[in-house]
Amino acid sequence: MPSASPSADGHRPRLTPAVADARRAVREALADLPERSLVLVALSGGPDSLALAAALAFEAPRLGLRAGAVTVDHGLQAESAAVAQRAAQAARDLGLDPVRVERATVAAQGGPEAAAREARYAALERSARELGAAAVLLGHSLDDQAETVLLGLARGSGTLSLAGMAAVAGLYRRPLLGVRRAALAQACADQGLRPWHDPHNDDERFARVRVRQSILPHLEENLDSGIVEALARTAAIAREDAEALDRMVDETAEDLVELAEGGCSISVAGLAANPPALRHRLIRLVARTEFGASLSRSQTLEVARLVTDWHGQGPVHLPGIRVERTAGRIVLTAAD
Repeated sequence: MPSASPSADGHRPRLTPAVADARRAVREALADLPERSLVLVALSGGPDSLALAAALAFEAPRLGLRAGAVTVDHGLQAESAAVAQRAAQAARDLGLDPVRVERATVAAQGGPEAAAREARYAALERSARELGAAAVLLGHSLDDQAETVLLGLARGSGTLSLAGMAAVAGLYRRPLLGVRRAALAQACADQGLRPWHDPHNDDERFARVRVRQSILPHLEENLDSGIVEALARTAAIAREDAEALDRMVDETAEDLVELAEGGCSISVAGLAANPPALRHRLIRLVARTEFGASLSRSQTLEVARLVTDWHGQGPVHLPGIRVERTAGRIVLTAAD
């Protein structure tokens, strides 16, 4: 169970390298926030989030910030309510205030991991809004980043998936993306904190658990002992590239896209003049922003063929969108 007790001899725990790494990461992540801002930590009670909570409790007063915690009870395990209350008490013992326990409603449809994640973020956003928080800290580690990159690679999800998790994404901040999971567990031990270990983290029905327990150790043993750090570097590079391309697409869209009643159109010549990476991003951008549609790779290529492989073919029918080539433009309109 999570606990924030002092060391066995009653003295304040000494500053160790693991504790220092966690504190430094939090300090750097929060340096831009105005004084008196409220920062919340998403605390499950596990080693990563407990080490993050302890680092936030230490650094926030020194930065002139207020620090609190939110624990989300997903209701997926028999003891989930008790686990959530113990995590909340650990936050209070660390001096965090306010501390909230949010009960999340996990949808029955869809994959269990995705459904739980969606419910968790909804609960965190609700707490942040009601408490007026400037940021919510998430305890994802460097190992989590490596796992995310591997899963994205396996799914063939493109550059953005390989970019992994962003250090800052709107309300959310992930200070620990440069810190190994083992170091965070050590930081808990060094401070006399007793984290809770989620049994779901050992359940190999979940793809992420299989990556964590089998695939990454196999790669480290047989390919490169630094594979976790290498995957995290790949994520950083891919994110830089993806963000640069997205900015270029936004600028290109201003020149090539014309809005009209019921839809919009894109210049064929302009699309043809751009490399495939920009062309495909522009098509997906228009579909997403104008019609709320998320196009797959095959759907994007089908639209792109109206530019690159034009031989008089008829319109392309996508969910909610009709796409056709007319008078030198790709015209997208809402479908019935």
